[in-house]
Amino acid sequence: MDTFQNTGQPDWDWWGRLWPTPGATLRRLGVASGDTVAEIACGNGYFSLPAARITEPNSVYALDIDESLLDELTALAERQKIENVVTLRGDARELTRHLPEPVDALVVANTFHGIEDRSRFVEQAFEAIRPGGQFVIINWHDLPRETTTVADEPRGPPTELRISPDETAGIVRDAAEFDATELVELPPYHYAIRFER
Repeated sequence: MDTFQNTGQPDWDWWGRLWPTPGATLRRLGVASGDTVAEIACGNGYFSLPAARITEPNSVYALDIDESLLDELTALAERQKIENVVTLRGDARELTRHLPEPVDALVVANTFHGIEDRSRFVEQAFEAIRPGGQFVIINWHDLPRETTTVADEPRGPPTELRISPDETAGIVRDAAEFDATELVELPPYHYAIRFER
């Protein structure tokens, strides 16, 4: 299993400057109490942990291929007394093999740009989401990397990997029968698109 291009775990200090309230962001994107959620390429849980607080007692499935990041997520969940995060080690392109049940919301934060076979991934996402559920993609705007700075340093994926909201929506619509329901701007450098199954 290979990692997606340029989707390593960022430093929590600058991540926190971009996303000071990840739970509020998730709520704004439709993650709600009583949902079952999967975060794909979850890293060490920057979004999975607040998602678990929102959905408790329902499960948040946190999937990544990096076992060390999943171990870190588990330790953070234990420290924060969060008991409904279920870590899964596996390849995101084989979602339906790893998720034990269909979910209400599937979240992909800051990694869609790095997936090589996006169509296959979107097909898997469609199968992994309950009818009426949602697929949420959070990604960097297609701005030159030198303009997306945090703490005076360029951050995010290389310019050539970034994809616009229109391109993202087109990839998803071409691969599966999702309906794009909302484009949400997430200043300063991100957008999210919610798709309904």
